[in-house]
Amino acid sequence: MISGLINLKRAGDEGLVVQLTSRLRNLIAAGSLGKGYVLPSSRRLASELGVSRNTVTYAFEQLAAEGYLTASHGRRAVVTIDGDERAEGAGAVASSIRPVKPRLSPWASKLKQTDWPMSYQAPLRPLRPGHGDFREFPNEIWARCLRGSAVRAVKRELGPVNRTRLREALAHYLATSRGVRATAEQIMILPSAQAALTLIAAVLITPGDEVWVEDPGYPGAAAAFRGSGARVIGVELDEQGMQRMPDVLAPKLVFMTPSHQHPTGRLMSLERRTEFLRTSRPGKTWIVEDDYDGEFHYDSRPVPALQGLDAHGRVFYVGTFSKAMTSDIRLGYLVAPPALVGTLEIAQRHMGLIAASHIQEALAEFISDGHFLAHLRRMRRLYHARRDHLVEGLEHHLGEVLSAEVPSGGIQLVARLKRGRADQAVVKRLVAAGVVTRALSSLALGKPRDHGLLLGFAAWRENEISAALRTMASCF
Repeated sequence: MISGLINLKRAGDEGLVVQLTSRLRNLIAAGSLGKGYVLPSSRRLASELGVSRNTVTYAFEQLAAEGYLTASHGRRAVVTIDGDERAEGAGAVASSIRPVKPRLSPWASKLKQTDWPMSYQAPLRPLRPGHGDFREFPNEIWARCLRGSAVRAVKRELGPVNRTRLREALAHYLATSRGVRATAEQIMILPSAQAALTLIAAVLITPGDEVWVEDPGYPGAAAAFRGSGARVIGVELDEQGMQRMPDVLAPKLVFMTPSHQHPTGRLMSLERRTEFLRTSRPGKTWIVEDDYDGEFHYDSRPVPALQGLDAHGRVFYVGTFSKAMTSDIRLGYLVAPPALVGTLEIAQRHMGLIAASHIQEALAEFISDGHFLAHLRRMRRLYHARRDHLVEGLEHHLGEVLSAEVPSGGIQLVARLKRGRADQAVVKRLVAAGVVTRALSSLALGKPRDHGLLLGFAAWRENEISAALRTMASCF
């Protein structure tokens, strides 16, 4: 009897109709009830299952709507498909879909090259790079700013996508702290720094255009530019970061992180920055300056932003709040060259790269009232001490196998392997032991030339750093 194949739970979270429909659907999909099988009458099946007749009737009607059964008044329901057939109507369920291999775009086919590594799928644990310490963020003050923004939203008229108050606050902050020269109208507020790169690529790149990126460097940049069909070329680093382009070559776009090269932390000198500007051709070669953690400098005064040295409007300046504040805020910004502001704003709307207005208003208040700068001053002291603690601990616990490159700022550092080149195998062992790092070789655009570990220090207290280092030492 069919009732012997159906088990209904009276105390379950799902109702009896949902359970019965699901059980019958699965039996048909599995081939247990083949095409042409005549089901018992609703009265009989209800009696055998100990449920109301309406429960069975409703289940039959649902399966008939999905194409599994034919059911008509006065006749018993009949199965209309074989187990290997799939209903295509709106009622089809995931269990009845036969997987097919999709045809991907050329860009999507290459995503594995820039995919998040295994270590980034793990929980947030020491010493994962790329994060500040969200536990030290003034959440009560931020919550007050959010509440105020929500209350004011009732009276606030529908305004621009890029909120004026935040643009003005950012223009002032960037001018005084980073030497950025821009009006508020040049600043665009986006969901992330990655969104800024995607927007730039969509507006500037024609398939086949050449784009230069740092190698090793930030993989998200290569992914964004490839998405628009660019031919991405990796440029090797020296002690000052990205090497200068030859005078005879003119790529469409150059992406760099001059204030704190990702991942090495190297600082590009003022002389090198000037050389890049001198050899780039206004209107033909654009430069994207990603200042992803430029707020944090420890050993000297920060070098002014490349954008502030540009007299021809060829530099895009990209920043994010996820490193300085907390990654949950999910806001980035783009300072655009004046000639491209109008086009970029139209593209921003069409691409849906729009940040929530109430978050923008709250952040404007957070900056204008001085909370942002106060938080930054405190975190600079804290992160400076944590950097030094990590460097000392690496020398004490792992000096024989790792050599740390001490960055002048930022929230992470590179520790190079003194012997062997299996940094990705090392990362696997460390993740299994509870320490999350990233292999330096995984950030190479082509064949890796550098091997080591990218270690975060900003998000972790000194006792957590010490415990992680002891664990690391046991893995070598």
